[in-house]
Amino acid sequence: MAIDATAQIHPSAVIEEGATIGAGCRIGPFCVVGSEATLGRGVVLKSHAIVTGWTEIGDDCEIFPFCNIGEIPQDKKFGGERTRLIVGARNRIREGVTMNTGTEGGGGVTRVGDDGLFLANAHVAHDCVVGDRVIMVNSSALAGHCVVGNDVIIGGLSGVHQFVRVGHGAIIGAVTMVTNDVIPYGLVQGPRGKLDGLNLVGLKRSGVAKADITALRAALQALKQGEGASFQERARRLGESEDIDSAYVREIVDFVLGDSDRSFLTPE
Repeated sequence: MAIDATAQIHPSAVIEEGATIGAGCRIGPFCVVGSEATLGRGVVLKSHAIVTGWTEIGDDCEIFPFCNIGEIPQDKKFGGERTRLIVGARNRIREGVTMNTGTEGGGGVTRVGDDGLFLANAHVAHDCVVGDRVIMVNSSALAGHCVVGNDVIIGGLSGVHQFVRVGHGAIIGAVTMVTNDVIPYGLVQGPRGKLDGLNLVGLKRSGVAKADITALRAALQALKQGEGASFQERARRLGESEDIDSAYVREIVDFVLGDSDRSFLTPE
C-alpha cells in the first residue's frame, strides 16, 4: 500500500492493501479503494464511492457518492481475465456513474480522456474509448467497444449501441437510440436516432470560422446527393474534390472512410 502523507482519508473508508493514493487526495466516508486501484494527485471521492479493479484515476478527478468505477465488464464472454480502466485528469463523475474495465477480446482496456463530465447514472461499458471534454448527461449509456471523439455531448436517457463510433464534436439529443456511426460535428436526435444536420451551436461556441461552417454545410449536402452510390462512395468523391480546403470537412471524409464495425447514420 502506498498512501501519500498529505492524503485525507475518513476513518470509515476501506483502503485495500496494494492501493496507491496520491498527494492531496480526499477520501470520504464509507468509500472503498481496491487493491489494484491508483488515485492520482488531488482526487476526491465523496461518500460511498467505490474504485475497484485494475483502475487508474487521473489527477484532480472528483467522484461523487455511489459511483462504481472499475468493476468487471457486464459481458457474458468475460472469463475473469485481468483487464484495466484508465480515467484521465479533471473528470467530474457524478452520483451513481458506472465505468467498467475492458475485456480480453476488446483489447483489455477501457479509456476515458480528460476534462469530462459524467452526470448521474451514466454508464461507460467495457472496451470503450472516450475522448476529452465529453459530456454524458443523466442516465445515458455507452455499450461495449464504442469510440467517442473529443467534445461530444450525449443527451440524457440516450443509448449508444456497441461498436458505434461518435465523431469529434457531435451531439446526440435526449432519449435517442444510436445504432450507427455518427459523423464528426453531426446532430443526432429522435427516438431512433437520425442524422438531422450539424451541431451548429457547438461549432459556433467553439469559435469555428464562418467559412468552415459554410464548407461543412456544403459537405453535408454533398453527402446527401449521389443516388445509387453508397455513403462511403459519396464521401470518397467529396474527398477527391478540388474544392475541399477545410480541415473540418477533411475530418468528416477521413472518418467515413475509416474502419467501422457499423454502418452510418446518413443525412436525409
